[in-house]
Amino acid sequence: MPVAVKAQKLNDQIDSLIMTVISDKRGPGGAFMIVQKGKVIYQKAFGKANLELDVNLSTESVFQLGSMTKQFTAVAVLLLEQQGKLKVSDPISKYIPDYPAGDKITIHHLLTHTSGIKDFTKMKTLADIAQKEMTPKMMVDFFKNEPVDFAPGERFDYNNSGYVLLGYLIELVSGDTYANFIQQHIFDRLGMDHSYYASDKKVIYNRAYGYQKKANGYVNKTAISFSVPFASGALMSTLGDLLKWQNALSHNKLLNTTETQLAFSRYKLNNGELFNYGYGWHIKESGGLPVRTHGGSIFGFKSMGVYVPDEDIYVVGLTNCDCNSPTLLTENIARMIITETLKSK
Repeated sequence: MPVAVKAQKLNDQIDSLIMTVISDKRGPGGAFMIVQKGKVIYQKAFGKANLELDVNLSTESVFQLGSMTKQFTAVAVLLLEQQGKLKVSDPISKYIPDYPAGDKITIHHLLTHTSGIKDFTKMKTLADIAQKEMTPKMMVDFFKNEPVDFAPGERFDYNNSGYVLLGYLIELVSGDTYANFIQQHIFDRLGMDHSYYASDKKVIYNRAYGYQKKANGYVNKTAISFSVPFASGALMSTLGDLLKWQNALSHNKLLNTTETQLAFSRYKLNNGELFNYGYGWHIKESGGLPVRTHGGSIFGFKSMGVYVPDEDIYVVGLTNCDCNSPTLLTENIARMIITETLKSK
């Protein structure tokens, strides 16, 4: 089969896969990108960026990332380690002396979701602060005295509080705000000109508006203060900027080999059992190949990125309605590309 025909066939297959999830052309939608060996082989947007103004999403639309933010927070911590300003083996009491049992919880535990501290998103009192302007210290104080779920290192349990704490540590150690640190040390350095610490006030060109689906149709997303998710989920970006990010990680533009290795290793619990998470990434397998994945979900938005290091394949999906999840979609597309790649070898 000629290459052009084969590419078109693959394109059509991907289109129809996406349209089974994002079926309402007049509703909110998503933007998707597939990159192989640094070359974009598919990039398309579906649905609306703004329902009221009837504006279509484009491949340049800016989406909230939700928990994909954790990758940036983890890399920021590793940048500080690289600069000799902290060690991932440090107990958090070294930086926050009054943190309960802070001498037993290390930065490593926070990065790997094995700290056992209470996840603030599961606290009933969250509604009381969801729309308040919180400082990082106020956020930490909000959950720090809650009973812990387990002893540090006992098990893996996905945890947003750990990454809020990491954001606070980044501020304490660097002497700068988390937003500024990410801006200067990551976004500016990589030319990620359309990535931001989220804001509902700031005028953001090409912003995708977030929606939720209720029984009687779409509604604008529930408003929250971005100071609440903070370093666990408050960044915004585009497909193009996320490609710059992925390329920087693959080519050690930010981190040296040792620190990069730390981010993408699997770790062990106290009992010696391996779990599938590094620092800010799930480390899994797909189609028999190792993959690094992470998704995100925040009112009105969902995101998912899958990277296949052996074949240098990167697949990203960003949506602007919590009703459209790109998670399985992105993983299925990655599996499809892996299969095609291995077939043609």
